[in-house]
Amino acid sequence: MALYMTQFAYTAEAWAALAKKPEDRGQAFAALAEKLGGKFREIYYCFGEYDGLVIYEAPDNTTASAIIVAATAPGHLRATKTTPLFTMSDTMALLRKAGGTTYRAPMG
Repeated sequence: MALYMTQFAYTAEAWAALAKKPEDRGQAFAALAEKLGGKFREIYYCFGEYDGLVIYEAPDNTTASAIIVAATAPGHLRATKTTPLFTMSDTMALLRKAGGTTYRAPMG
């Protein structure tokens, strides 16, 4: 399965609800991911443009997208950004593949 990272930002209302009644959102995301054919790895919270991120596996981009669409449907997130992640083994394979070909740059 492929590995994905989705950064998320909560709405002010979601933060208020979590402050009033703290909840492990990793458990909720894990249940959703598994229901749709994925596998939850970890959730982290952070400072900055996004409030946190989840790392998860999915068999394909369609499943990864479905997980995020379902996760945003309740309206408690104001933004998400999903990035496919590559293991070092995957990266080495893609570098070998890319290195075996050439591509002409635009001529000016």
